[in-house]
Amino acid sequence: MRLKTSLLKEPKHRELVSCVGWTSADELYSCSDDHHILKWNLFTNDTSVLVKLQDEIYPIDLHWFPKNVSGKKQAGAEIFALTSTDGKFHLVSKSGRIEKSVEAHRGAVLAGRWNHDGTALITAGEDGQLKIWSKSGMLRSTLAQQGTPVYSVAWAPDSGRVLYTSGRQLVVKPLQPSAKVLQWKAHDGVILKVDWSAVNDLILSGGEDCKYKVWDSYGRLLFSSSTHDYPITAVAWAPDGELFAMGSFHTLRLCDKTGWSYSLEKPSTGSLFSLAWSADGTQLAGACGNGHVLFAHIVEQRWEWKNFEITLTKRRTMQVRNVLNDAVDVLEFRDRVIKASLAHGHLVVTTSLQCYVYSAKNWNTPLIFDLKEGTVSLIVQAERHFLLVDGAEVYVYSYEGRLVSSPKSLGMRMDILNSQSISLSNDTIAIRDTSDERVVFLFEAQTGKAIGDGKPLIHKIEVVFIALDQCGSPNDRRIALIDKNRDLYLTSVRKLGRAHSIHKIGSMVDTMAWNDTANILCGIQDNKFTVWYYPSVVFMDKDLLPKTIFTKDSSEFSRPPQMVSYVGTQVTVRRVDGSLVCTAVSPYPTLLHEYTGSGRWEDALRICRFAKDQTLWSCLAGLAMANKELSTAEVAYAAIGETDKVQYINFIKDLPSRDSCLAHILLFSGQVQEAEATLLQANLIYHAIQIHINLYNWDRALELAVKYKTHVDTVLAHRQKFLQDFGKQETNKRFLQYSEGVEVDWEKIQAKIEMEFAKEREKAANSSVRNSVSIRR
Repeated sequence: MRLKTSLLKEPKHRELVSCVGWTSADELYSCSDDHHILKWNLFTNDTSVLVKLQDEIYPIDLHWFPKNVSGKKQAGAEIFALTSTDGKFHLVSKSGRIEKSVEAHRGAVLAGRWNHDGTALITAGEDGQLKIWSKSGMLRSTLAQQGTPVYSVAWAPDSGRVLYTSGRQLVVKPLQPSAKVLQWKAHDGVILKVDWSAVNDLILSGGEDCKYKVWDSYGRLLFSSSTHDYPITAVAWAPDGELFAMGSFHTLRLCDKTGWSYSLEKPSTGSLFSLAWSADGTQLAGACGNGHVLFAHIVEQRWEWKNFEITLTKRRTMQVRNVLNDAVDVLEFRDRVIKASLAHGHLVVTTSLQCYVYSAKNWNTPLIFDLKEGTVSLIVQAERHFLLVDGAEVYVYSYEGRLVSSPKSLGMRMDILNSQSISLSNDTIAIRDTSDERVVFLFEAQTGKAIGDGKPLIHKIEVVFIALDQCGSPNDRRIALIDKNRDLYLTSVRKLGRAHSIHKIGSMVDTMAWNDTANILCGIQDNKFTVWYYPSVVFMDKDLLPKTIFTKDSSEFSRPPQMVSYVGTQVTVRRVDGSLVCTAVSPYPTLLHEYTGSGRWEDALRICRFAKDQTLWSCLAGLAMANKELSTAEVAYAAIGETDKVQYINFIKDLPSRDSCLAHILLFSGQVQEAEATLLQANLIYHAIQIHINLYNWDRALELAVKYKTHVDTVLAHRQKFLQDFGKQETNKRFLQYSEGVEVDWEKIQAKIEMEFAKEREKAANSSVRNSVSIRR
């Protein structure tokens, strides 16, 4: 990926250009020390003087009023704030008329920025003051005062905090007066420019020490560049938060959000004082010290999937290369390409007005449909359908171009979603809340309605990354999430009457990805490349989880890497320096999932015997228990030496009725309440009492016996035996109360238990006869 830059032969401005700002994808305003505001139309390549400012106004910074807030088009959005050296800021209309000039600071006003919803403007002055103004230009408050000029300022994604420069330090100050201020030394020279991305919550800074740096919102350094030849005079995040641009003297660099550089351009611009991205994130403009305005657009962007490599060669052209036979196809588009995604055998491309869907089997006839807003900021694909974040809406389309659903969520800023905060599978959409990051909303993909009772999943701390598994039935859908402490959790999407039981399956996890054809999860855990061959085993048998994990050293990936994809048996990881590294995962677990999913248990056993791998046997044991396939589970548990579980499975197999089998399988996976409910529903009261006796849940056993007026003496007898074995006296009041009136006779108790089993056998036999008769009919 690189930037293709263009400059006119002669500069249109006579003095240095101080700031630029896009009004639309094809129109730009530029301001210069020659007091002119120029309007550039990229469609017609025309440049016209919009207005000549008064001679005392030397513009410094320009920021357009946000066009759409939470996706809704704003009225009165056609104005921009212009700050100048005379201590004023000016509200200027699109036609160039100065609507209002406000005395703001002593000395120059060095920066002015609208917040994300356009309700406030912040200005930073040479006098060291930060002031917040209303939309109409009335002073609301002075946020800070310091002895050094504030060169640059940026709003936090939630508009509740402000980032500003203080010499060599960066300061994050909340608007609430009592909240804690975060301040740290960021550079070895004066910091000249900062930017804060609304999508990924990362901070960018550049200074006179000739370095640019990437920070998280807590002030932790994520990336520091090498020293450049000249001070960094401009930095700017792309709207989707995946890229940023950095400008210096005769230098323009395009970088990934993690800091590494895609490309370095050396245009003859003088210093780049300001950089601005167009709203669709495909074009960049720079204000140059020699009077030029620099234009650049992204080319040579690449997408890969299996044997296909796709390159954006020009704004409206893509090249598809099949690496198996070197066949090349060229795809032409009517408008310029804004976003593209390649996965699950389909290429989805959005232009400024339309969406194109190509199948990897046929590159000649795409399916084309019109877009509502035309500013797609994200594409997420699943096997059966794909999702577009378009303006303030989320749309799910099938690969035939049919709109499947559009989930609605109150008060959420859909425009700042990224690939880590939204996930899609064939039946489920998961979206992390943009205001409260502990909350994950879950929707049905087919209808767009909230799943179950409509309550979201609420984690105990902020969630950083969510991912849905891609295979299996909707009822077994799982979501993996990494929280702020870098712990990895797994939970069920559809609760089926139970509260969200959430299991921690890893810690110190940096990144993760689900496989596209089996529910296998891979990640980087504590500097080790880790594959969870069957993560859902935690719902069946927690003790098996460590035995189903494969790990290997991940030093080849460097820290902290990003998982790009996990397709087939190949995991692609992007290192910190931007290089892609591929690593292979054993194909056996995928085959095992495929065989067990289609009920081929003999084949599954055969593959385990062939591979002679304990992790595979552990996976098979978990898969067999989840599918209630007891014979296979018995063999698998025997292979990994779990004798106690083999005995218990044999005990379950000998039970006379299906209901008691089911209850004991539930008990096997630790679901005591569900096991009890199953037995009570089948009127197997004695069994329900007995499982509580076996688990030493004495109070519950007695409670059930009293409630159903049966086997009170059985409970008391077992309790007495238990106390005698341990040489203890009875202290429980309820047991003392009942033992006075109930006589314990072991012979009677044994006879009653035999009767219970006989009744159950008879009932099971009758039901099997009834079933066979109904089948014959």
